[in-house]
Amino acid sequence: MTAQAAHVDHELIQAAAEVARTRCRGDNHTMAAAARIEDGRIVTAVNAYHFTGGPCAELVLIGAAAAQGAYELTTIVAVGDRERGVVPPCGRCRQVLLDYFPALQVIVGAGPRLRTVSITDLLPESYVWADHQLDSEETGETEPPGSS
Repeated sequence: MTAQAAHVDHELIQAAAEVARTRCRGDNHTMAAAARIEDGRIVTAVNAYHFTGGPCAELVLIGAAAAQGAYELTTIVAVGDRERGVVPPCGRCRQVLLDYFPALQVIVGAGPRLRTVSITDLLPESYVWADHQLDSEETGETEPPGSS
C-alpha cells in the first residue's frame, strides 16, 4: 500500500452523488460514477444492471468518456444510490481500470477513512494485460499469431 494517500477530490464525489440521487431509479441503475479527466472536466455515468451481468458504472463511464473524446482519466469514484456513499470498484472493474489507466487514482472509504489510492494499490501483484501483448515489431508479424 502507498504510505501516503493522495488528496480527496470532493467535487468528484459530489458529482457522482448528484447523479446517483437524480438519475438512479429502480433496480436498473443503482450506482453512479464520476471521473476527472486530464483537462479537469468531470465525466459521469450510471450502471446498467441486468441479470445477465450488465456493466458497472465505472465501465459505462469509460465508454462515455471516450464518446466525449476523453481518453485519459486521472481519478474516479463510484457512489451508490439511496445515500449509500462511496463504493469501491468490484474486481472486474479494478482489472479493467488498471488495464486502461495504470496511473489512475481511485477514491474509496467512508467518513474519516475516505481516501484516494492508486488503482495498483487496489489490485496488487496483478496481471496487466498490456504487459503481456507481443509487439508486432519484435516478432516481425503483421497479423496476430494464428490468424493466417
